[in-house]
Amino acid sequence: MVAAVAKDDAERPAGSPASPTGPQAPASWRARVSWAFFDWANQPYFTVITTFIFAPYFTARVIGDSIEGQSLWGFVQAFSAVLVALGAPFLGAIADAGGRRKPWLLGFQAMLAFGCGLLWLAQPGQPQLLPLVIVGLVLANVAAEYSITFNNALLPGLETPQKVGWLSGLGWGMGYLGGLIALFGVLIVSQPELIGITPPPGQALLGLQRASFEAERIIGPATALWLAVFVVPMFLFTPDRPGSGRPFTEVAREGFRRVIGTIRHMRQYGNLLRFLIAFMIYYDGLVAVIGFGGIYAAGIFGWGTTELGIFGILLNVIAIPAVIAGGWLDDRFGSKRAVQFAIVAVALGTLGILSITADSIFFGMAVAPRQPGASLFSAAGERLFFVSAALLGLGMGPMQAASRTLVARLSPPDMVGEFYGIFSLSGRATTFLAPLLIGIATAVFHTQRIAAAIVLAFLAIGFVLLWKVREPGHT
Repeated sequence: MVAAVAKDDAERPAGSPASPTGPQAPASWRARVSWAFFDWANQPYFTVITTFIFAPYFTARVIGDSIEGQSLWGFVQAFSAVLVALGAPFLGAIADAGGRRKPWLLGFQAMLAFGCGLLWLAQPGQPQLLPLVIVGLVLANVAAEYSITFNNALLPGLETPQKVGWLSGLGWGMGYLGGLIALFGVLIVSQPELIGITPPPGQALLGLQRASFEAERIIGPATALWLAVFVVPMFLFTPDRPGSGRPFTEVAREGFRRVIGTIRHMRQYGNLLRFLIAFMIYYDGLVAVIGFGGIYAAGIFGWGTTELGIFGILLNVIAIPAVIAGGWLDDRFGSKRAVQFAIVAVALGTLGILSITADSIFFGMAVAPRQPGASLFSAAGERLFFVSAALLGLGMGPMQAASRTLVARLSPPDMVGEFYGIFSLSGRATTFLAPLLIGIATAVFHTQRIAAAIVLAFLAIGFVLLWKVREPGHT
């Protein structure tokens, strides 16, 4: 362990401390659990809006054509990713120079809630409202990612280096549990018949009108309300770094200088640079498969809110224990190995999805397509899709949690915010590329299946690049 740390210190520019990236003693239990509640508060945005419910509704209903909708969704996600990539490193460095993270978190959480609120306007047959819906999506996407950057930067100060993987996994696990509960809520509101409640004709629960898709549109404002309630413990009980007391203009100038200097001398952080490049590629594939999985299922099987909600519930039920186990694997065998395991699981799941069409499985084995009026998930293709999704669930949480931990273990302690900003940059620098390629390829080849093939390529390249990363204390 000592030798590995010393070797990493040799890569740091002069003046960077050589102390551990975490505290000598962990923060209080309340502080750590409150930090994990951030993931609980924010995950429903990714679960019910960008993945399982709102995204397929937007593409299939609001746009009205699955192919055109998937293409537009890809361009919106790509544009958001570019904005995140351009801003995150500078904001992280400014926060490092100024000390405090919570004021930034408060501002971006408010921006996220506002963007979610605009999604109520996503009504089919109202094209004049579509620009406002897209603005809401972009604002929410950018704010969610910036918020994650600043929350991640709090992690190394809350737990010892030996157990930081466990705390990161706890956060992701609580996030998936929050997303799971949110999915149950969406299903109950939109399809109350599933729990034996029969609303008046034409209505969902709470008097929401089915004809105007109010049950799907309410997801945005409901997500904003969930966020406002459950992010409060993090602000109340998780300690922030002390402020520097300097004027903001001075702090901003220093932050910009630090990022430019770090980028210019990035080769001195060679090990971390190798990881960031690998992460940039494999995370792009993960984001794409999460973002387009529900859209793909809705397109080839004609799934609606009920089927997509159950699909999301299954994925989260698997992901919760997987990410907790991944935290143990992270601390026991190292973050790098945990990420490698996760990439393999996600790649196998993606390969399974790629092999499915409406009337075939395993790349050409003919099966009966889903019949109108048939019971849920009665078609062979649907069942194989579920098995493939289970593999995604095994890998997606540990991949994200262990990657977050590895940054904490590789970063100089006085540059954590900046490197989490660069981490966000590496995660978003090409994250626009997979959605963009999917958007272009879907439009050119007129098939949704191309998305899974693009995802596999990104996962494979990232896996290969990760082999050269050296993790302190692990081979």
